[in-house]
Amino acid sequence: MAINKPGWDDQLRPFTFTALNDWDHLEFTIKIYDDHDGVTHHLGQLKAGDELIIHEPWGAIQYQGEGVFIAGGAGITPFIAIFRQLQKEGKVGDNKLIFSNKTREDIILEDEFRGILGANFINTLTDQALPGYDHHRVDEVYLRDKVKNYRQHFYICGPDPMVAALQPIIRKLGGESIVVEL
Repeated sequence: MAINKPGWDDQLRPFTFTALNDWDHLEFTIKIYDDHDGVTHHLGQLKAGDELIIHEPWGAIQYQGEGVFIAGGAGITPFIAIFRQLQKEGKVGDNKLIFSNKTREDIILEDEFRGILGANFINTLTDQALPGYDHHRVDEVYLRDKVKNYRQHFYICGPDPMVAALQPIIRKLGGESIVVEL
């Protein structure tokens, strides 16, 4: 997607649709970074009537069955529509979401995920220690504590180093089905 304004129309960035297919509008969930003059800052400044350029979609993590979803920061976005659809169909089951963020303020749609997943919505904060939130990086030690069954699907999306580090750890622990959104 790009902003249809001079100087920004060639600044393509990947963003995830978070609306369900039967909604009458498109929805993107985008973390705005106002601390630098980038695309997300300018997206946050758009007004009604401004235009976006949507290019050919790519990616699209597919739900393949119940499992453990691991997201880092804005990497949560591909999972939003999946969990909304599962809730709509009454098929949330025993899916688990481990969501890692730097601070509590960084957690995207916390209340919605708590409503969908209840106790299976696990938050860990790397830069803040707060009651009710884990304070740990998602690593082998953390996964051993939080996941007991590795014979299920694992869905991972987040910063590239996190995704790259978790894949061999999950395989080492016995995970065979790993779905990654890059």
